[in-house]
Amino acid sequence: MSSVDALAKSFYGSHSGILGVDEKSMLEILVKWQPEHLSTFRNETSCIFLKDERFQFEIWEEILLKFLKREFMRFKDAVVQWTMHPWERDARMARKALKRGSQAYGLLIELACTRSSDELLGARRAYQSLYSESIEEDVACQVEGIQRQFLVALVSSYRYEGSRKNDAAIESDAQKLNKAVRNGDKTMLIKDEEIVRILTTRSKPHLKEVFKCYYYDFDRDIVEDLGEESGLKDTIYCLCAPQVYFSKILDSAMKANATKNEQEALTRVIVTRTDVDMKDIAEEYNKQYGTPLAKKIEDVAIGNYKDFLVTLVQRALAK
Repeated sequence: MSSVDALAKSFYGSHSGILGVDEKSMLEILVKWQPEHLSTFRNETSCIFLKDERFQFEIWEEILLKFLKREFMRFKDAVVQWTMHPWERDARMARKALKRGSQAYGLLIELACTRSSDELLGARRAYQSLYSESIEEDVACQVEGIQRQFLVALVSSYRYEGSRKNDAAIESDAQKLNKAVRNGDKTMLIKDEEIVRILTTRSKPHLKEVFKCYYYDFDRDIVEDLGEESGLKDTIYCLCAPQVYFSKILDSAMKANATKNEQEALTRVIVTRTDVDMKDIAEEYNKQYGTPLAKKIEDVAIGNYKDFLVTLVQRALAK
């Protein structure tokens, strides 16, 4: 195989499509090439370069160029996030969510509710170290509208993580939640004092029992009773069924019409959950969507980025 053919394969591998061969192979070829080799490569790879008809020189296919830049960036982001300290990683994610505004506030809920109390505290410390501000004050200053009080309480929480349960408190909380849902304005539930108190302070085992009690007492799933309030629904799933939440996020991230925020979640979820609960997430994903998670990633991602994510998922499944 000629060096031109080998490099072309690096972009159009038989199994991976563009970026099909590892970066080492590509670099070993490129650094040895003289200008005439580069010229030959451009002329003989019409799948990558177009001929300018007016001045007769080779130009990158514009769509492919943008595509390659994006994929190299996604791989870089995945590696950077994987090697970053979890506290710093979460702090930077929180900062990005605040800058992007209301469409990214779900990430604040994810960070506050799927981390342990010590992990969330660590992220708050990292946030102060990185930005000389507290995440609590930034949420309070930058979030506007009815979500502010709820989000400030979430990112400020330090939940009890023991196994002790109080049956009277469980029953009381279930009754108060039902009263708030039944009598309150469905568009304003996120501001209800009792809902905010219960969801932002109670331990995860306690809340699981509260929601069971709610179902037994009122023959209704609380998620159904919350109407269109997606922030509260995501909070409940993140606290009590994170595998369900992350499966939904991954499915949205891998759809053809995914937004930028949704696409970024693919890297975020795989990187942050590999050593936590990725096996549970993968099993839930397969159950919900009928496709193994690793297979789905192989179908929608490419090159080193694809290989990196698939390897992390397979590593988690092997445990």
